[in-house]
Amino acid sequence: KKSKIIRNSSISKNFTNRSIALVGLMGVGKTTTGKQLAKILNREFYDSDYEIEKASGRTISGYFKDYGEKEFRKGERLVIERLLTKKSIVLATGGGAYIQEETHEILNGRALTIWLKADLNTIMNRVSKNYDKRPLLQVNNPEAKIKELIKIRHPIYKKSHITVTIDNDEQFSISNKIIHAIKKYQSNN
Repeated sequence: KKSKIIRNSSISKNFTNRSIALVGLMGVGKTTTGKQLAKILNREFYDSDYEIEKASGRTISGYFKDYGEKEFRKGERLVIERLLTKKSIVLATGGGAYIQEETHEILNGRALTIWLKADLNTIMNRVSKNYDKRPLLQVNNPEAKIKELIKIRHPIYKKSHITVTIDNDEQFSISNKIIHAIKKYQSNN
C-alpha cells in the first residue's frame, strides 16, 4: 500500500526558517527519511556523518579507529554547528550526536529536533546488513549493544521537540508522519 505524499506542506511561519534535525539510534532511517523530507519541503538536506567524512577525509569507522570516540564527537559537534548556520535545512545526525550535551543544546537551540524512535527488532533488521560501517556494532554481540544503547540513549532522545515512532513503514509514510507531528507541535506551541 503506497502512502500519499504530502507536497509543499504548509509548515507555519514559526518554522519556515528553522532547520529540522532528525535524531535517534542508528538504523532508524534518519538519512533516507531526511532526504525524502527535504524533497517534500523543498529544503537542502545534509547528513552529519557524510559531512564529517568529507571534512576529515576518512570514514566514520576510520575516524573512530584513528582518534577515538571523544575526538570524533568533538569534530561531529563542530560540523553540526557549522551546518546549522544554514537556514531551513533538514539534517540527519549520527546516532550519538544528540547524546553529547553540548551538541544536544546546539541542536535543540538551532533546529526543531525530531526523534525517530524504533523498537529493537526494527533496528536490528536495518543494521544487520552493515555492521562494518557502524563502529559501535563491531562487537561480539551487536544485539546486546543495541539493547544497551536503547537503555542509555532513549531517555536523552526524549528531550527532542517531537517524537515520531516508526516501524518498517516505507519512507514516504515516515515523512508524512513527521509533517503531521510538526503541524501538531506547532499548534500546541
